[in-house]
Amino acid sequence: MKNSSYRIPYVNLGAQWQDDRDELLSIIDTVLGSGQYVGGDEVDKFEKNMAELCQVKYAVALNSGTDALTLALHLNGIGRGDEVITPPNSFIASTAVIVHLGAKPVFVDVLSDQNIDPGKIEAAITEKTKAIMPVHLTGRVCDMDPIMQIANKHGLAVVEDAAQAIGSKYKGIPSGSIGDVGCFSTHPLKNLNACGDGGFLTTNDEKICAKAKSLRNHGIAVRDSVDSFGYVSRMDNLQAAILNFRLKKLNKIIEKRRNNAQKYFDKIDTKYVYLVKEREYEYNTYHTFVIQTEKRDNLKKYLYNNGINTAIHYPIPIHLQPAAKILNYSKGDFPVTEKQADKILTLPINQSITNSQIKWIVSLVNKFFD
Repeated sequence: MKNSSYRIPYVNLGAQWQDDRDELLSIIDTVLGSGQYVGGDEVDKFEKNMAELCQVKYAVALNSGTDALTLALHLNGIGRGDEVITPPNSFIASTAVIVHLGAKPVFVDVLSDQNIDPGKIEAAITEKTKAIMPVHLTGRVCDMDPIMQIANKHGLAVVEDAAQAIGSKYKGIPSGSIGDVGCFSTHPLKNLNACGDGGFLTTNDEKICAKAKSLRNHGIAVRDSVDSFGYVSRMDNLQAAILNFRLKKLNKIIEKRRNNAQKYFDKIDTKYVYLVKEREYEYNTYHTFVIQTEKRDNLKKYLYNNGINTAIHYPIPIHLQPAAKILNYSKGDFPVTEKQADKILTLPINQSITNSQIKWIVSLVNKFFD
């Protein structure tokens, strides 16, 4: 393992394919033979499965987590001139959907665990605020009780960006079932992953469900009647079939990732590395395992030279991205987020990684600081 020509990948979709190959090839053959490509039985089954998993009444299968966020905000009345409170340390899609609807993202800084700081939300509310969008980063659900209390007090919608948090829980409650709408991604890098883009939203609101199903298909009510101008946001029947198959393995995948995380917690020396421990009311599914260190860049290079691929989620906060100049934020506006952006490093935690590989990664991290 000490040979740098031997690499431990950050993700290992090839290994997942080898595990799934024979069964997936049979599923793909069946779906293609059925002629049901756009919509179909597998999509209906997937929606039923996701509603049960998230403990909500309805789930709507879509073509991406990004479109799930777009529809969730749109169906909660978010439009031109409105404001949506959200953190600046997410993937760019979280902010982009707000901008595309003509609304304004209003950022709030985060806590040490990288999730939005509920204590800073109320001060950001104005007469234009219409919604709060907490982002469950890394697979850890935000502290939702105070967020919901603030939302209820001010009459605001809550849209959970749960793209990284399928199966995660907060005080025993599944992600995507706490706010008005939950939004999930099934991108290939997610814990429940398709072989391409995909996503879905969850809700207990029958009207939101019905409208979302209409809007995802051009707004068509029946074949020749269009109720409203919609989108092309459908999930392919093939991807739904793949997800229904992989759902059977999700609990084992989450268990393996949680076990991998525990090995990191047990063995990484925290003298120089900050680790976000799991609180007793949290159930983190570890889409990513993020450490924080002042020597991030040197550590990343050291690990790479020793055969370890890592990642950074995300090195440039959204408010400092070139695209965000129109929002008029500046460096220093969100100090916690900005400091974390210089310190965060994501270690491999995928379900295909072996115990010996984790042991090697830990030994390198500790050796680097020694």
